[in-house]
Amino acid sequence: MEPSARTAPDTRVGRASSRALDASVVAATFAQAGFGPFTGVPCSFLGPLISALESEYPRAYLAAANEGEAVAISAGARLTGRRPVVILQNSGLGNAVNPLTSLCHTLRLPVLLLITWRGEPGHKDEPQHQLMGEITPDLLTAMKIRHEEFPGSADQLGPALARAVDHMDGTGLPYAFLVHKGALAPYRRVRDAPRAAAAPMLRAEAITTVVDAAAPDTLVVATTGKTARELERDRDRPANLYVVGSMGCASSIGLGVALGAPERDVIVLDGDGAALMRLEAMATIGRQAPRRLLHIVLDNEAYESTGGQSTFSAGVDFCAVAVACGYASAADVSDACGLRAATERARATPGPHLVRVRIRPGSDPSLGRPALAPPEAAARFAGSVLG
Repeated sequence: MEPSARTAPDTRVGRASSRALDASVVAATFAQAGFGPFTGVPCSFLGPLISALESEYPRAYLAAANEGEAVAISAGARLTGRRPVVILQNSGLGNAVNPLTSLCHTLRLPVLLLITWRGEPGHKDEPQHQLMGEITPDLLTAMKIRHEEFPGSADQLGPALARAVDHMDGTGLPYAFLVHKGALAPYRRVRDAPRAAAAPMLRAEAITTVVDAAAPDTLVVATTGKTARELERDRDRPANLYVVGSMGCASSIGLGVALGAPERDVIVLDGDGAALMRLEAMATIGRQAPRRLLHIVLDNEAYESTGGQSTFSAGVDFCAVAVACGYASAADVSDACGLRAATERARATPGPHLVRVRIRPGSDPSLGRPALAPPEAAARFAGSVLG
């Protein structure tokens, strides 16, 4: 490769093949080429690769709380002589811009990026992916990150990885592959035995329990993914805000609402993966101390919306974190009775309060997407606050 070509961003984005690759073969090819560790936040497009890594290379994959953290972990791994790989959805590029530009570029610590291309122009996707899908290649180019499409066949993968190594070693800059939907075939693995009935509720039941126990005029902010979708399906009301995209931001949105409408009860329906992604929000909530805010973390220990990959919430004491951050109270519950009581207690005493709800994975396979367009949902919610 000519030296001048090494520093020029590559904007090739056409599809090489529509044939899905075997995730085990992909994982083995990366391992043989000396890549690892892998770290990041799951996307369903790359779910099969994560499953293959967890099953076949259990020490190779590290779940990160957010994409920026994954880049920083990888930069540290690069300093030890490794060839790290960051797995992320393109919507998470926003979280990764700072460490990619001010850390990896400044210190010349090249990492390999596997970026799923949600919202790819010409391919139908959810509203929250449209803008990022349009600008993903240009955003990478602006960050001086050479990129190409993920190979469409197994025999192309080795040479593609060699190109990435050549570029990273020659420039000290990251290299990225854009991964299309369907690039990897589903990965079939032996599932762990189901957990004992310590968490009997499904998420939908927990959501219904909370809303039924809340005051009728309570403002409810639901995190992105299946939480918002189940809330709309089962308990749609104008005072609900269905957060679409912006994973991890629901608690901060709820704080803004609580500070702006201090006379109203505000409930945030969060997820374990989302809460971990923006754990710093709990420190701000505790410092601002909104008296009528109830922060509920629905914890199934999984990124269920992207295929059920494991979070690391099992090792995190959300209640201790909340109390340390200044929440007035925190409770850990695992049944509808305990959840109802915790919700009612929060109504009766000044907050903020946190309730961690242990739920089991799973949801209705026929669960649809939100029927209300995101701008309409936001306008309706704002009308409920102001009216």
